[in-house]
Amino acid sequence: MQAKVLGLVVASLLASGSAMGHGDSHAKKRVSKSQRLNAEETSFGRSGDPKSASQTITVGMDDSMHFTPGDVRVKQGETVKFVVKNNGKIMHEMVIGTMKELQEHAELMKKHPGMEHDEPYMAHVNPGKTETIVWQFTKAGEFHYACLIPGHLEAGMIAKITVGPRK
Repeated sequence: MQAKVLGLVVASLLASGSAMGHGDSHAKKRVSKSQRLNAEETSFGRSGDPKSASQTITVGMDDSMHFTPGDVRVKQGETVKFVVKNNGKIMHEMVIGTMKELQEHAELMKKHPGMEHDEPYMAHVNPGKTETIVWQFTKAGEFHYACLIPGHLEAGMIAKITVGPRK
């Protein structure tokens, strides 16, 4: 009997640990500038140096569940400063990634809607506020940015980033 109870307790702790583990990976962290600039490579690029930004793109978000502009074109290797402005009355976010990664993250957000994030490819923007993402697109291809607050992606709050090859 004690073995069953102990097994249930261990299983419960393991299950909550995995959920907490995901939340912890998104918890607010203090990251030095050098750590951000030496960030690990993702499938869609890496954190960029604001001084190296070759262009600034202002991205508007609103409660009609749209981004403006809807699609963006950049060159492989280019560092872009995104100025992300929430023109709505509710919280929105911009998260850059592959379609698969965004969909997987959106599912996790449904399970853990209060999850905090602080990754260099994400901006969580309160109504009327502005945040910044500086990103270097190291690989050519098609990527996206989306709002992963539950229901927003499903309502169409997603846009495409086309990264063309270097010339």
